[in-house]
Amino acid sequence: MMMTPEQILDVQKSNLEKILGLSQKSFSNVEKVVELHLNAVKSYMEDSVEAVKALSSAKDIQDFMAVSSSVAQPLSEKAVSYSKDMYALSSGMVSEAAKLVEEQVSESNKKFVELFESASKNAPAGSEGAVALMKSALTAANTAYDSVSKATKQAVEMAEANMDAATSATIKAANTASSKARKAA
Repeated sequence: MMMTPEQILDVQKSNLEKILGLSQKSFSNVEKVVELHLNAVKSYMEDSVEAVKALSSAKDIQDFMAVSSSVAQPLSEKAVSYSKDMYALSSGMVSEAAKLVEEQVSESNKKFVELFESASKNAPAGSEGAVALMKSALTAANTAYDSVSKATKQAVEMAEANMDAATSATIKAANTASSKARKAA
């Protein structure tokens, strides 16, 4: 079964629409990253001014240490939050791209199977063994692709869980260090 020029144009149009959609999402993501960077820099500048004012008003070394630790905790929390937001933006974009690739592979695979089925109906007599072997190979390839796809999704989920655990551990460690610094002062 051959594709008609109209079918080819429809496939190309569909692919172009998907690529344009991904491009728009990518640009939107870039805008979000720029906004996140600008907000982080603005916040850092404001926090730095406040920290310098607070540190310059310290009367002795204990006061300086107490102020220093009280300034450090919110800054570390903001840094962790910033990292988490950046990770969310980048993983969202990767997920969108992976989804598009998965759709394309699935669609191409479906069309290939349809083409193969059509061609196997017109196969010459005596080629049943070769057709069965090809069908078996297609089934094995599809099963392998599904397994790899599932394993990849599980790895991404695990990475996200690890990121959440690391974030929580970092915030807890910062809070503990800040508490110890206040008690020492």
